[in-house]
Amino acid sequence: MWLTSPRNENAPLAGLKVVELARVLAGPWAGQILSDLGADVIKVESPNGDGTRKWGPPWVEREGPDGKLRREAAYYHSANRGKRSTIADFKDADDLARVKALIAGADVLIENFKTGTLAKFGLDYDSLRGDNPALVYCSVTGFGQTGPRAHEAGYDFVIQAMSGFMSITGEPDGQPMKMGISISDLTCGLYSVIGIQAALAMRERTGRGQHVDMSLLDCSTALLGSQSMHYFVTGQNPPRMGNEHAQVSAYGVFPTSDGQVVLAPANDGLFRRLLTLLKRDDLLDEVRFATNEARLANRDELDAMIAAETAIWSTADLLAACNAGGIPAGPINGIDAAFADPQMLARGMQIELGGISGTRSPFTFSEAELALDRPSPLLGEDDRG
Repeated sequence: MWLTSPRNENAPLAGLKVVELARVLAGPWAGQILSDLGADVIKVESPNGDGTRKWGPPWVEREGPDGKLRREAAYYHSANRGKRSTIADFKDADDLARVKALIAGADVLIENFKTGTLAKFGLDYDSLRGDNPALVYCSVTGFGQTGPRAHEAGYDFVIQAMSGFMSITGEPDGQPMKMGISISDLTCGLYSVIGIQAALAMRERTGRGQHVDMSLLDCSTALLGSQSMHYFVTGQNPPRMGNEHAQVSAYGVFPTSDGQVVLAPANDGLFRRLLTLLKRDDLLDEVRFATNEARLANRDELDAMIAAETAIWSTADLLAACNAGGIPAGPINGIDAAFADPQMLARGMQIELGGISGTRSPFTFSEAELALDRPSPLLGEDDRG
C-alpha cells in the first residue's frame, strides 16, 4: 500500500516518494511543502505520536475510524497536511525492518533527530545508502552534523537568540525580541526543501543521492541578509530600530484618526508623491529632505511632521489615496483581517481539507497544480488500511 501511485499527476513532484522521520516543526514543515507539491509523504511516528499533536489549545476534533472523536492540537495541523501516518517503534525488530523497507523504496528521507541518534538503529545515511544509493537524505538539526555544538538539541527560541535575530528585533531601548512565529524552524524547513530539490536535480545528472545537512543556526544566520552585511562592512552590530528602516526614511508606522498604517515611500519620487498627497508641497524643496541620506539624518523631525499629517486622515481614506497615488502603504491587519482581504481571497490562500482550515503553500504554476487532497493524518491512520 506504500509508495506506489502519484497523488496528483499534474503536481510538480508527482511520484516522488518521501519518508519523514521528523516531528515538531522544521522537518514536518519541509515534508508538508513537498506534500503540497505532490510528493507522497509517509510520516513515521512513535507510538506516542508527534508531540505537537498535544500542543494545544486550540484543538481540532475529528472522528477516528472507530467513530470516536479524536482531539489534536491545531499546531500539529499547521505542518502535516497531505501526509500519511504509520506507527513504528525503532526498538522493535519488525517495526524497524518495516521502516527500512519503506526507505529502500523512497527518493527522499527527512529526519530531525539529534546527531548520531539514528545510527543506533541503522537509520543513518551511511547505513542506508548501500541499499538505496539514490536516496536524498536530509538531516535537520539545531547545529548541523559538524562543529562543537553538533551534539546539542536545537530550539527555535534559542536559535533566534544565538543567530543575531533577536539583537536586531525590538524597540531601540527595549528588550531584544523574538519573532511572532518560529522563524528559525520555518526558515530551516524552507531551506531544507531547496536543498532536497537541488540534490534531486543533481541526482538526475549523477544517478546518486547524497546527505543534505541542514542546521537551524546556519539557516537563521543566512537569513540575516543586509544586516550581516552591515556588520561585515562596518564592524559594528546593527542597532534595534523597532519599525524603522536602517537605510530608508520616511518608512514606518504612522497614526491615523482611527488607527495606524504602514507607509513605505522607498525612493525620492515616492517620497515626493507622499508630500503632495499630504499637502506638504512646501517641503518639496527642503534640502533636509531632498535625498534619502538627508532624510535619514533628519528622521525624527521628518517622521513627526508626517505623523501630524496622517493623523488627520482615517485609515481607509489614507490607504485609498495612497493606492490611487501609487504610494506603497498598507493596513496593519490582524490574522482575521489578513485572510478576509480581497487579495488573499482571490489567491485562495485559505484552504479547507476534511473540514479543517489551513494555509496553502504559496506556489502558483502555469502548467501544474498543488496536491491539496487530504488533511493531516490521524496517528497511524494508514496502518489501518
